[in-house]
Amino acid sequence: MNMNPYEQYMKEVAQPMREELTNVGFKELVTPKQVDDFVTTAPGTSLVVVNSVCGCAAGLARPAVRKSLEHDKKPVNLVTVFAGQDKEATQRMRDYFKGKEPSSPSIALTKNGEVLHFVPREEIEDHDIEDIVENLTRAYDQYC
Repeated sequence: MNMNPYEQYMKEVAQPMREELTNVGFKELVTPKQVDDFVTTAPGTSLVVVNSVCGCAAGLARPAVRKSLEHDKKPVNLVTVFAGQDKEATQRMRDYFKGKEPSSPSIALTKNGEVLHFVPREEIEDHDIEDIVENLTRAYDQYC
């Protein structure tokens, strides 16, 4: 697929933002088929991060997610989709977040395709990293 110069630039700009998660074990899902395959076959609990280029993703969501994984209990699977970059994959993942408004960034704890816990942008933006970590680790303690 040929990218226009803007798309190429945004892909390059977003690469370090992707690596913040892939470097700690997250698998990127970049197509709807990858999303469907993952959701229908993943054993156990999964942490799904809807990544984004916004400031609250950079300053809050990604750092909080990484820190939350230092907790004793944690999800078995770690995956991410990138809003605004991998649009079709992101939309497909959101289709599995039944009853949840689209939100970027957002974090979902899922099992067997069902959302067990959801952290929308409203619970990320204007919150402390420690608050987000506590929100996530409480869910890990309950579901993992």
